[in-house]
Amino acid sequence: MVKNKRILNIKWKVLLATISLLLIVSCSISYKFNGSSIDYTKTRSISISDFPNTAELVFPPLSQEFSEALRDSYTKQTRLQLLKKGGDLNLEGEIVGYQLTPLAIAADSYASQTKLTLTIKVRFSNNKNPEEDFERSYSSFQTFDSSKLLTDVQDVLIKQMIADIVDNIYNDTVAKW
Repeated sequence: MVKNKRILNIKWKVLLATISLLLIVSCSISYKFNGSSIDYTKTRSISISDFPNTAELVFPPLSQEFSEALRDSYTKQTRLQLLKKGGDLNLEGEIVGYQLTPLAIAADSYASQTKLTLTIKVRFSNNKNPEEDFERSYSSFQTFDSSKLLTDVQDVLIKQMIADIVDNIYNDTVAKW
């Protein structure tokens, strides 16, 4: 009888341990770091103007690629309705810099690396909370081997720089990190 009680006691402990483990595994907390601090009861829309390219060096598709990447970021990460004009939030600006800078001079006195820098001036206005309005410039750069032509690496570098700048603008406007 004592032996049966001990076996029954062990079975109960195993059962409780199994149930506890299942509960712990099935309950988890998930954090997402692409969220925003938007009060959707007050702020429902955003308008994002095209960003014209006023830089001295011009890459023709840059304006459209940047403007679309910025719009995509807000439509994918928020519930804001995208409007052409008159949104509760408004983003506008222009591409003011697109330049090449030689870096890392090699033994033969030629640059072994080149830096491509993209600078975008942004004006943000929040029609629901004007204290959050700002105007600032965002820059990103990428380096590439000078033995390569800019036309060979430009598309990849621009995608990376646009992604960096769009993330920074998003964080400064709605994520508030």
